[in-house]
Amino acid sequence: MIIPASLLFDSERRPRNLAQLRSSGWVSKTVKQEIHDNFLRKLKSGEELYPGIIGFDDTVLPELNIALLAQHDLLFLGEKGQAKSRLMRLVSSFLDEAIPYIDDPAIPLHDDPYRPITKRGRVLVDTSPPDDVPIAWWRREDRYAERLSPGTKFADIIGEIDPAKLAQGVSMSTEDALHFGLIPRMHRGIFAMNELPELDELVQVGLFNILEERDVQIRGYPVKFDIDVMILFSANPATYNRSGKVIPQLKDRIGSIIHTHYPLERDLGVRILEQEVDQSRVASSELREEEGDESRNPQPETRNSPDVVVPYFMKELIEEISRAARTSKYVDHESGVSARLSLSNYRTMLASARHRAAVLGESPAVPRISDLGHLYASSLGKLELDLMGTHQMSERQVLDAVMAEAIATVFSEYVDKHGLAEIGQIFSEGVKIEVGDMLPSSHYADLVKRVPPIWDKAFEVNASQDPAVRAACIEFVLAGLYATDRISRSQRHGRITYEI
Repeated sequence: MIIPASLLFDSERRPRNLAQLRSSGWVSKTVKQEIHDNFLRKLKSGEELYPGIIGFDDTVLPELNIALLAQHDLLFLGEKGQAKSRLMRLVSSFLDEAIPYIDDPAIPLHDDPYRPITKRGRVLVDTSPPDDVPIAWWRREDRYAERLSPGTKFADIIGEIDPAKLAQGVSMSTEDALHFGLIPRMHRGIFAMNELPELDELVQVGLFNILEERDVQIRGYPVKFDIDVMILFSANPATYNRSGKVIPQLKDRIGSIIHTHYPLERDLGVRILEQEVDQSRVASSELREEEGDESRNPQPETRNSPDVVVPYFMKELIEEISRAARTSKYVDHESGVSARLSLSNYRTMLASARHRAAVLGESPAVPRISDLGHLYASSLGKLELDLMGTHQMSERQVLDAVMAEAIATVFSEYVDKHGLAEIGQIFSEGVKIEVGDMLPSSHYADLVKRVPPIWDKAFEVNASQDPAVRAACIEFVLAGLYATDRISRSQRHGRITYEI
């Protein structure tokens, strides 16, 4: 009796010996053929292929789709923080939910019951009754292994003669004397190697033999193992393209190179922020519409009583800081600026807003420009300066310059320049305005009485009447005036004073 294929996914009713497996109708496939077939099935059914990947729909993913259908080994080439590791891990989602293997403790890998590659597996299948060949099932999540290149040795991923087995009397002329590395143990699975250029040349030689001939040879041992494994790599262009870092024979054997990139548009970067940060207690103060200028001025969202409400322009500022850093002449472009900079800064901004709300008893908390004063802690160390440049700026000074550029960029998009001269004129008469991350929102109502046009500009940014959102908008306008050189400012003990 043939068992329906759907029952192969029922862990309670899966075949437990070779006889049951043969009668079930299960078909043995190579790992790349398995990925090919499942990918096509998902593509035809309209399922989401790469959940959580944003901004690659028209660039990276089409190339990845073709490479998977071509059944290639892949290299993901891109700068840090471009979702290379996430894409590699998502490839494993195209594997079957589980596959059968010969359940024998003497076999060091997951041998295919129909096509065993180990001597023990072949003997067991050829000489034992099918009812006596035990079968177990290897789950999808266990069929993916990842390794970082620095410090990786040949024995780690290929294998070595096991001295402990020799001491037990095992002959070196037998397969039992070998200790398998990660790649042989991932037979019928996926192996990923991060930062390929940092891999020792000897290991690279072992890898290109696997990529081409699909076999493993350990210390000249006369038996070859026909390894069925899909191999994925990641690398940074600056090091991958440097002469001598990756041997030419290995480059030649990699099937496809998938080039990644940072979000091409700011809104895509904001979507990534919103996805990566737990949004259950964070809401946006703007319910943006698909079209029209009304997207800038909706009312605050209050569903689910979030403890933080984030004006959309504050999310844009966080992402724009990273975008400005990537184009800054002070930052090393070959190193890149990771998306993790935006994520760390966003979480720091939310934390500062929550801290203020807890101390002052305000609810919900709304991030302000003054909260960005805490970004040094989450930003320093993530920017690699261009040491070949002529500037003599510290990383903190570079971050200040990048933040000022980001504020000026976003400010110019939100606020009409008409009327800014009037505000500058009022400041020239000696008016000073003090803001800070620990000032209550009610404090800002008195500020606008001294410079009324500021409220008009704040209303352009967001028409909300909520005091906390209004305070955030007022600080945004003041910071924008400073960033565009219309007013000056000084900082002392967490307070910022704006003046001429």
